[in-house]
This record gives sequence, structure tokens and C-alpha cells, in this order.
Amino acid sequence: MIRFKKTIFIFLILFSFDEAFAGVNDTIILNGEVARKLSDYGFFEDLVSQSPSKEVLPYELITPLFSDYADKLRFIYMPSNGLAEYRPNEVFDFPEGTVLIKTFAYLNEHIESNLDKQLLETRLLIKKDDKWKNVSYVWNEAQDDAFLNIAGKTISTQFVNNEGDIQNVRYRVPNINQCKECHQSGKTIKPIGPKARNLDKDVAYEDGVMNQLKKWHKQGWIKEGIEVQAMTDWTNTLASMNSRARSYLDINCGHCHIKGGSADTTGLYLDFTENRKIHLGIFKKPIAAGRASNNLTYSIVPGDPDSSILFYRMQSLDPGIMMPESGRALEHKEGTELIRKWIKNL
Repeated sequence: MIRFKKTIFIFLILFSFDEAFAGVNDTIILNGEVARKLSDYGFFEDLVSQSPSKEVLPYELITPLFSDYADKLRFIYMPSNGLAEYRPNEVFDFPEGTVLIKTFAYLNEHIESNLDKQLLETRLLIKKDDKWKNVSYVWNEAQDDAFLNIAGKTISTQFVNNEGDIQNVRYRVPNINQCKECHQSGKTIKPIGPKARNLDKDVAYEDGVMNQLKKWHKQGWIKEGIEVQAMTDWTNTLASMNSRARSYLDINCGHCHIKGGSADTTGLYLDFTENRKIHLGIFKKPIAAGRASNNLTYSIVPGDPDSSILFYRMQSLDPGIMMPESGRALEHKEGTELIRKWIKNL
């Protein structure tokens, strides 16, 4: 009888231990440790299906960054009682302990697809000591967990494109320093996507459809009454071409081509709010010509995309010419076609 009671007591202790550590592991985040595998953080109730823990919320961008046609599953974790401060035309100022989670995958959901879903990598941006730290985890062949990757990796794979055709790709997982090429502003790492203007959209949550900004307020994450000029979904053909093109350039180019960005010295600023024609590239000569200019004179020649350096570099797959210079091995044909039409109609 005594032995039986002792067994129950041990079981209850172990059960309480498991319960205490269920969900997100704040210890790893707040201590600044880097976990060996993604599952150590506890961001997901089901890692393989990418079903988030109750403390973690999925989010979407109105216009996302292009990355070789990869699907992106985005999530955010904010510590309890954390409040993100709104910054006009910038990413929210998130509190200590916030983690932005982004899984890159080829879901292969096309009706004609005979390829399985493939999870490629999950990137984390962790806010610690008022700084952002970037960490990347590459999914294993068994597709049951992702493991810390510092050096980067090339994944030769296939996916089913929008036409239902199989396309080969050498998907590149950046090394820890390459992430800075896009995420560095000044001398610090910063997120790119979660600006209020790129979040102002309805999203289907488990408890119903709601505007993301209202949902975040309901969560206690942001203050109420944030009003923004929302960006445009670049695929929305009912919207103006100018708004679609400017939104596309903002998310794909504007994080570098902005005052203080890594391409600051070019004077070519492609932020959504930029309204000075010369800084948008219209009849603007490049600071440094070289072969990347293809002997063309201006970044943008209104009415003539084939004479525009910006359009030429977006089409290129040459590592010394292509823009963006990181994050893709394929041309985004739909995106370049949008920019071609936009320049043509300027």
C-alpha cells in the first residue's frame, strides 16, 4: 500500500513537471540560449502540421517577400503583458522576449500536384536585450523536426508551380551573416514584414475571421485605434497598378533601398511612402554603373521598361547583377511582369 502511494506521488510530480513546461519555453528565449532543435522552444502543439501553441498566433502579410515561390507560414509569440508600440511606417517596437517565426515550405497544394509537402527551414527573430537575434533551423529528411543551422545550406528540390508543372529549384538557406543583407538597418538587425500597414487585413483564426490589428489589440498586444494607409495585395488586379507595384517594391526592395538601409548610398529609395520621383528611380542615374547597369542610363525610364536598370536587374539570375541579390535563385515572373507594366504605364 505504501509502495502504491509512493508510485502515485511520483507520477503526480512528473505530470506537474510536464504541465509546467508545456507550451512556449521562455527560459530558452529570455536566457538568450540558442536551442539545438526547433521543437525545444515549444512554439507548436504539432510541429509537423505547424499547429501553433495557444500562446502563439499566426499572422499574414498583405504583400509578402518573394523567395523562390516558397510558401511561408508566419507566427508571432509575445510574452504575457507585453505591449508592442506602433511606429508609423516602421515595424512595431516589440517587447523583450518577442519571437517572429517563419517557416519556408513548398506545400504543393496545386490540384494537379503529386508531390508531398516539404518543410525547408524555419527562421526565428528573437528580441533579447533590446536587440534582434536571427536563428535558422533546417528541417530533416524525416520532416519531424528542424535543426540549428549556422553555415547555410542549399536544398536541391522540386515544387509544383501555379500552372501545375514541376519546377526544379536550388533553394538556398542563408548563413547567419547573409541574413544581415536584408535585415540590417544601420548596424542592427530588424524585422521587415510586420509593419502595421502590411498587417491591416482580415485573417481566419480558429475563433473566426478578424482584422489582424484588431486581433492583436484583443490579445492585449497593441493599443486600439491604429489607423494606417494599408499596402495593397500586389496580386489584386482590381487595385490600381501604381499601388500594387509600390507595395511589391516596398516589401521586396524597400528594406534595403531606404534611408539607413544597406543600399542607402544608391539614393534609390523604394519604400511605400517615398514620393520623390528622383529617389524612386525616375530618370535617376546609378551611383556606380558597371555591368549591372547593362549600359543603361537610368534606373527607371517611364514608358520604357527595357531601358530601365531596375527592370533589367529584377529579371537577371546573374549573382553579380540580380536584384534582390539574396533570397532567390529564380525569377519571379509574375512580379517582374507587374513592374514591366507599371513602368510602361508611368
